[in-house]
Amino acid sequence: MTPAIARRTVTAALGWLVSAALLCACAQAADDAASTPADDAPSQGAPTADAAGTPPPPDRHQPDQPQPGTSWKEWKERLQDEHDLYAGGFIDIRSGLRTQRDSTQRRMSLAETRLELDVEKEFAGGAILRLRPDFVFDPVTSRGADRFDLEDGHGWLDLREANVALSPTRWMDLKLGRQILTWGTGDLVFLNDLFPKDWNSFLLGRNVEYLKAPSDAVKTSLYSDLANLDVVFTPRFDADRYIDGDRVSFWNAQYGRRTGRHHYVHVDRPDNWFSDSETAWRLSRTIKGYEAALYGYYGFWKSPAGYESFGGKATFPPLSAYGWSVRGPLGKGIANVEMSYYDSRDDRDGDDPLVRNSEFRGLAGYTFELARDLSLGFQYYLEHMTDYGDYRAGLLRGMATAEQNRHVLSTRVTRLAMNQNLTLSLVAFYSPSDDDTYLRPTLSYKITDNWLVEAGANFFVGSRDYTFYGQFEDNSNVYAAMRYSF
Repeated sequence: MTPAIARRTVTAALGWLVSAALLCACAQAADDAASTPADDAPSQGAPTADAAGTPPPPDRHQPDQPQPGTSWKEWKERLQDEHDLYAGGFIDIRSGLRTQRDSTQRRMSLAETRLELDVEKEFAGGAILRLRPDFVFDPVTSRGADRFDLEDGHGWLDLREANVALSPTRWMDLKLGRQILTWGTGDLVFLNDLFPKDWNSFLLGRNVEYLKAPSDAVKTSLYSDLANLDVVFTPRFDADRYIDGDRVSFWNAQYGRRTGRHHYVHVDRPDNWFSDSETAWRLSRTIKGYEAALYGYYGFWKSPAGYESFGGKATFPPLSAYGWSVRGPLGKGIANVEMSYYDSRDDRDGDDPLVRNSEFRGLAGYTFELARDLSLGFQYYLEHMTDYGDYRAGLLRGMATAEQNRHVLSTRVTRLAMNQNLTLSLVAFYSPSDDDTYLRPTLSYKITDNWLVEAGANFFVGSRDYTFYGQFEDNSNVYAAMRYSF
């Protein structure tokens, strides 16, 4: 058995053990809710056994017994009120189609059915156990349905969360296990948020919640009157669910052209427990209505940012990051500023063409309500490559040359209508330095409390095949979805 297969097997086993524990908790709580508790003395008006000891017929109107026709919503409320157990989920059916031919991919971009179960149980003492698995049927992927990997999301099970949260003291919270993590101030732009992302889901039209991939980590939160400190320790590196050619074609520097499902990215991923760990921290405080924070990270580039000298595998070079952010009211809206420095520890001189250079990243944004139920937001984002002269001098013949400064302007327009059941949104990115554009229009309508329909698109335009958005031009797509929540 190879280490990779062993790792996936152990991860799957742990996931199923947690699943079984929570399902048993659900079953036990349901049994408890369905049974009438025995009292030392019968309550007033309750039927009692006769003198011969014959038990009375069941009272169909006792409040502790399930009644015929009881709705799922009522059962959920009862389980939550009486047993501190929440159960829910949804079924999501989603299809997408590329708007043009891509010789490296199928015309169908999405054709999946997804069942999510969300179970949360609170125990005595305040500990909360949560399990949130997604069961997926997906015929579009080029990789077999039997390929099972909880880290990259391939296969019929995507375990979104499996964790325990507890508060040992009034000033400390702990969360251990698989969890979704995020921080920072950007709108779909991430500087100090170096937790894993699922770029395939985002570009293909899955719900935006799937942009955030899960982390297997321990999060510690410490609270004080002076400041709050969050520390996240990931004992083994969690990479992005990066673009690898399986679902989305991209610019492949090794081939000097766009490639897709016939040329997967082969990687050498840091994979050792504790020696290939990650640590991220945030120190935050609210000062006169403004949220200020300092950030730090020690780990690896989250998506491949280098290549082996021999063998040609893509690598995740070591990375440290340091930054800050401020967010608060300004005029009639909310303003945010965020900065970060990416220290590429294997190429601090910038002269290694096989490793990404260090960078400064900056973001400024402003969001306000233009009219009732109509909001407008703007952002400016900058990536500045350090040691640019050394980078250019070290380029190999035929390699595409990146700009020293990548500028990106973005805007989001959101309109709510029909008692806020209809949501219309447009997110637009334009890079004047790369001369490329990304448009993401979406429409969602809440038919009832349970039913939601959604439609949207991802359009990419670029004058060069190797720029950030331009490389995805052949992946432009439209999609539609229907979701039933329970």
